[in-house]
Amino acid sequence: MTLLRDEHLAAAFDHASRTYDTLVAANPGYHAHLRRSVRRLGLPGQGQGLRLLDLGCGTGASTAALRSVLPAAGITAVDASAGMLRRAAAKPWADGVTFVHAPAERLAEAGVRGPFDAVFAAYLVRNVIDPDAVLAAVHGLLRPGGRLGVHEYTLSGRRADRATWAVVCRGVVQPVATLLGDGPLYRHLWRSVVEFDTAGRFERRLAAAGFERVRAVPLPGWQTGITHTFVARRPYDHEADA
Repeated sequence: MTLLRDEHLAAAFDHASRTYDTLVAANPGYHAHLRRSVRRLGLPGQGQGLRLLDLGCGTGASTAALRSVLPAAGITAVDASAGMLRRAAAKPWADGVTFVHAPAERLAEAGVRGPFDAVFAAYLVRNVIDPDAVLAAVHGLLRPGGRLGVHEYTLSGRRADRATWAVVCRGVVQPVATLLGDGPLYRHLWRSVVEFDTAGRFERRLAAAGFERVRAVPLPGWQTGITHTFVARRPYDHEADA
């Protein structure tokens, strides 16, 4: 998560940090899907010598996925929600994981500097004020040839997938979240996905931001057509100039 569209939502993420892990654990495949998206980055070995940026780390689920797949890499995990970040940082981590409190739009001010070998952003981009500005910043933080992985709710554009999303949110997620006192946040979750890019449009957004080899890969299970992994690469300098 990162800088949200208003201060009320930022506060809602802080409040929801108490129960966030419990809710996502009830989502079939949630953690396995994050690991699958990390593997789709195609990074070598166990990540020896690599610098990774986990942008919008939340309570650390994406950080854990990176650590599981690439245990030897150095990870900088960033989030704008102080409540979420406290939960993440309080978990047991091996050496090589650093947490930074900052919105995605102001990483330099928080001392986050590239180059990174890869940036991973899970459930982030649809929540920021200016997605294109964030993607431009990410492009600048990657080394030439560095990889971008975006794990995001992005509907395929089919009516059936939109209907499934509505049923899951209204029939399961929102009632449970309301009981926990986090109803407004999860109503935002439903709306933010419906209002955000389709998978094809987000591919085009990534290409417009200067990334190459952009592709969207669906995730399995009930989230097929609802959640995708987007993988892309910052061009090498000589390719960009060609």
